[in-house]
Amino acid sequence: MTPADLASTVLTAARAVFVARGLDVSLLPATTTVERPRNPEHGDYASTMAMQLAKKAGVPPRELADALADELSSRPGVKSVDIAGPGFLNIRLDAAAAGVLARDVVLAGREYGRSDRLAGQRINLEFVSANPTGPVHIGGVRWAAVGDALSRLLRAAGADVGTEYYFNDAGSQIDRFARSLYAAAKGEPAPEDGYGGAYIAEIATAVLAEAPDLLKLGEDEALEAFRVAGVELMFAEIKSSLDEFGVHFDTYFNEKDLHERGELQEALDRLREQGHIFETDGAVWLRTTDFGDDKDRVLRKSDGDWTYFAADCAYYLDKRKRGFDRVVIMLGADHHGYIGRMRAMAACFGDDPERNLEILIGQMVNLVRDGEPVRMSKRAGTVITLEDFVEALGVDATRYALARYSSDSPIDIDIELWTSASRENPVYYVQYVGARTSNISLNAAAAGVTRGEPADFPAELLAGEREGDLLKALGEYPDMVARAAELREPHHVARLLEKIAGAYHRFYDDPSCRVSPKGDEPITDGHRARLWLNDATRTVIENGLALLGVSAPERM
Repeated sequence: MTPADLASTVLTAARAVFVARGLDVSLLPATTTVERPRNPEHGDYASTMAMQLAKKAGVPPRELADALADELSSRPGVKSVDIAGPGFLNIRLDAAAAGVLARDVVLAGREYGRSDRLAGQRINLEFVSANPTGPVHIGGVRWAAVGDALSRLLRAAGADVGTEYYFNDAGSQIDRFARSLYAAAKGEPAPEDGYGGAYIAEIATAVLAEAPDLLKLGEDEALEAFRVAGVELMFAEIKSSLDEFGVHFDTYFNEKDLHERGELQEALDRLREQGHIFETDGAVWLRTTDFGDDKDRVLRKSDGDWTYFAADCAYYLDKRKRGFDRVVIMLGADHHGYIGRMRAMAACFGDDPERNLEILIGQMVNLVRDGEPVRMSKRAGTVITLEDFVEALGVDATRYALARYSSDSPIDIDIELWTSASRENPVYYVQYVGARTSNISLNAAAAGVTRGEPADFPAELLAGEREGDLLKALGEYPDMVARAAELREPHHVARLLEKIAGAYHRFYDDPSCRVSPKGDEPITDGHRARLWLNDATRTVIENGLALLGVSAPERM
């Protein structure tokens, strides 16, 4: 019985009590949850159902708790129900009901942990979105890991998700990029406001290899050629590095398409229809202060040029026109000021910013060696890049390390720790358990131990303390996946995997929990039951690591 199964049983029991007492069943919630008590002596799970409903139903909490306890105690799989405090229900499961989870996990396989919690939601998730002026830097690497893990989580919770990378090949940054390439091609130092690093020389050389006579052109014509070819090469490299990192986007969206399709004007017209446009000194403004922004925003300057914010408006509207009911944008630590204007913009379109727009801000990351921050990339010159991270840690450790922490907290990633083959290295700790479960299965097969038919599974034999602790940890997984998706916090999955790994290590180290017989001992139903539990652990480790984009090797 999973926590979700037990929660459903609690709700069914509550309905039965309400019907028997003539109470209003419409007061019952559509769903409920059960929690693990902090003190294991209080039971396997706890419910606050009686306290939640008592006042609404006009029944004293303890009286309602007594009725619920009686009803729950008669349900299959429930061993006992005790009442604590003002009406807490402390529930204990019988051994068979607890143990059957191992079989259910193995039979569910890849589907274990998936749900329809977010079914019906169409979510556009935009992350990384670095301009093609250089390799993906350390902040973008964090969003690549967290954003991709979040997209997997949202899909596991039933949402329809479209991932998106937004870029542009125009503006002042691209101008500086083109001038930097032009200077490198001529063997000159980068302009004062330009880009440095070996990658600039590499791209300039690649552009000249395709067009050897480029430097014979006039400066303006040459700069345009370097702009077009350089952006194409840089963006191809960005996509390639993300691909090697295991991050793939459904859509790569170029800002210039908004201009060419007239979508900026369309957005302006829509906002004008909503009554939020005004003009001053020849410029066109959006009155975002009506919706909490600290100042109104210019959409079109007096010289007729569109602002970046105008493109933001058009891009948001484009996403909504494509059928996404929630737009999620992941931004770096220096973009806090972006939140107010974007929420106001959504409101100006007539949307509900609480429901239709979500902006996540990620904090800074430092790569640390010997206790000191690694300051500079060999190739990019001024920043740490995705390639630097992967070279230092590897793909698995990088993805796990960046997804393991709440994205709104700054973090230091210690190279020595995350490359060590020790229990102190979280990704190694979890992957090692996955590999160990595979090895235990192989050894069991060699010893003649098989799981047998599911119908013959002796669930009641998984009654030991270590087995119970491991079962409870595995049972938390489905709700944790759904909750992590709802909260947009993949780190909860990593932390649960580490909890499961700890429970499995204790299970493995307990002599009474052997999966294979020792020496000439006969094979028993206990061995077979524990093989189910071992294989269930492997399933959850694989599924959880897959959500984080991390491999689960069979050998280490």
